[in-house]
Amino acid sequence: MTPFELGLGSVVAIVVLIYMGVYIPIALGVVSFMAIWIMRDNIQLPINLLKIAVGDSVREYSFATVPLFTFMGLVVSRAGLGQDVYKVMNSMFRKIMGGVGMATVGANAVFAAVTGSSIASASVFTKVAVPEMLDLNYKPRFAVGVVAGSSVLGMIIPPSAMLIIYSIVAEQSVGHMFLAGIIPGIMLAVAYILAIMVMARLTPDFLGREAGQVDQQSVLSFGEIIKLTTPLIIIVVTVLGGIYTGWLTPVEAGAAGAAIGLIVAFVRKKMTLHGFWTALLETGHITASILFLITAASIYSRMLGIAGVPNELANFLETYQFGFAEIMFLIVILMLFLGTLLDTASIILIVVPLFLPIVEPMGLSLIWFGIIVVIGAEIGLLTPPLGISCFVIKATINDPRITLKDVFMGALPFAVVMLGVLIILINFPVLSTALIP
Repeated sequence: MTPFELGLGSVVAIVVLIYMGVYIPIALGVVSFMAIWIMRDNIQLPINLLKIAVGDSVREYSFATVPLFTFMGLVVSRAGLGQDVYKVMNSMFRKIMGGVGMATVGANAVFAAVTGSSIASASVFTKVAVPEMLDLNYKPRFAVGVVAGSSVLGMIIPPSAMLIIYSIVAEQSVGHMFLAGIIPGIMLAVAYILAIMVMARLTPDFLGREAGQVDQQSVLSFGEIIKLTTPLIIIVVTVLGGIYTGWLTPVEAGAAGAAIGLIVAFVRKKMTLHGFWTALLETGHITASILFLITAASIYSRMLGIAGVPNELANFLETYQFGFAEIMFLIVILMLFLGTLLDTASIILIVVPLFLPIVEPMGLSLIWFGIIVVIGAEIGLLTPPLGISCFVIKATINDPRITLKDVFMGALPFAVVMLGVLIILINFPVLSTALIP
């Protein structure tokens, strides 16, 4: 076998192993290690590359944002800020048909700005929003679907763990990636709200609630709104404002946000010493798993380079005169396929090393490409059989009336909306790069 054939076979082997249930970093790392060994007939080379991959990942300054923003998200969730922002949004949308669903989208968008985690959003709003929508006679399928759909906003609205991972893999600025995620994140949230409005008008049976029903208990005074939103505003202004004004680096902003979140949690008596220790342990577990993924992806990208896969793929696309539209179509289809098998981080780590050498010579912005990859990978969070957000919601709600099929079917309209937004962002790259200086 030629190195190219071996490299291409390795990519297929990785996908097959993952589909069979092998832990993703192990599949990436072991197959890549063996492929390099076979191609060069020298076991010392993959061993040295593995050492370099581990060292580079740990020493990467921007990697420090991972544990800091992860810890911030955990303490903010425990502080009850998700419930607070939901109450505020519910008060704002209370008189609109489908308003509770819109409030859930708005609350998820705001909550994403301090957590950066779709899993945290799915868990919090499943407990808060779904029971209220069921009490107000919304259909269970819509109730869980809107939570699943809007939970993915945590992956694109900064600070997002996926944007950080892409920044490390593609060697791009974390701050620039955060700036690039603002407009697409707002677009996605607005598109969800508009979709709910259309569904309320055209397919009210899907929502299940009649117009005119208003929960007066959800009406908040101006003072209550200020009280509930002040901690969240302080964190958002400190973290994102510090990054965008240049006062803080992303690492410093993550540390400041984590400190403020911790203070809020202790002041509200939502955090005990045991809870603090649990949050630290969970942060360590998440950070270690991400480091493992990045290390495996590093040796995987080196294997692809040694095998010449990106160059051969570029030659193939040039031979058959594949233009921008065809290449983007191929990338999106690949991400949608991988989304049925893998989580978002894994899709990013597999697709980016494969297509980055093709996209960069075309003169396309790697910041814009990162937004496209993250959103494309996000769609996989809502699609079977491995829609992680859907599984989290099903496990959290623990209601026998709501099946996993209900969650996936409820999330389907929002996956379609996300695909529409992705197509717009592909055709208008300026929407992702407009805020970058």
